[in-house]
Amino acid sequence: MIEPLHIASYNIHKGLSQFNRRLTVHELRDRLGALGTDIVFLQEVQGGHGLRASRFQHWPGRPQTEFLAGHVYTDFAYGKNCVYDTGHHGNAILSRYKILNWENEDISAHAYESRGMLHCEIEVPGMAVPVHCINVHLGLTEGGRKRQLAMIVARVRKMVPDGAPLILAGDFNDWQVRVGRYFGDELGLAEVFETHHGKAARSYPSILPMFQLDRIYVRHFDIEAAHVHTGNAWHRISDHAALTAKLKLAG
Repeated sequence: MIEPLHIASYNIHKGLSQFNRRLTVHELRDRLGALGTDIVFLQEVQGGHGLRASRFQHWPGRPQTEFLAGHVYTDFAYGKNCVYDTGHHGNAILSRYKILNWENEDISAHAYESRGMLHCEIEVPGMAVPVHCINVHLGLTEGGRKRQLAMIVARVRKMVPDGAPLILAGDFNDWQVRVGRYFGDELGLAEVFETHHGKAARSYPSILPMFQLDRIYVRHFDIEAAHVHTGNAWHRISDHAALTAKLKLAG
C-alpha cells in the first residue's frame, strides 16, 4: 500500500518577517521540519544577499535552500529568478525523495518582473512513474499572469505525460480566483482546497488571511487532507500562511 504524499506550499518572504524587520529563517526551518512533509514548494527563497548577510547577525552561512533542507530533506532544487547587485531569489523544492531531474524555465512576462517555473521529477517510493512537481510565483499584473499561465499549460502538455501524477503549487497572485477554471479546462487539474473544502484557502496576509493567493493544483491524486497553517507562530515568520495537503495516488 502506497502511503499518502504529504506536501506543503509556502511563500517564505525571503526568510524575513513582514516589512523585513526580523530574520525568521531559523524559525522557518524548525516549522518546516515539524510539519513532517515529504515535498515542499517554496517561493521567495533568498539565494544570496550581501547586505542582509551583514545586517542580520545570524544570517545562514549557506544558501537558504540548503539551510532549510537541513537534515530532513535530502534533495533540493533552486530556480534563480530575480538577480540584482546584492544577491538573488527564486523558487525552491525540497524533497525527502530523489529528484531525478529538474529545470527552471523563465516565464517573465515583462522586463520589470523576473519569474520562473521550477519543474522537478521526483521518484516517490511505491509509485511506478515519477511525480512531476511544478513550483511557480506568478506576476502582479493580470496581463502578465495570463501569459504565464499559457506558458505553464504549454510546458505541462509538452513535458508531463497524460498519465503521470502532477502537482502544481505556489503563489499565483490570483486575486480574483480565476486560475482554477482555466487549469481545469486546459489541463484537467483540481485545486486541493476547492476540492476538499469547497473553496480556495485564504492565505494572505498571514496575520489575518483574507485573500486566496496560494494554491495547490493536482492531477491523478485524491485529496485526503488540506490545511492552512495560521496563528501567532506562523504569521511571525512570513506574510503568507503555509498550505499543506495529503495526497493519495488515484486508483
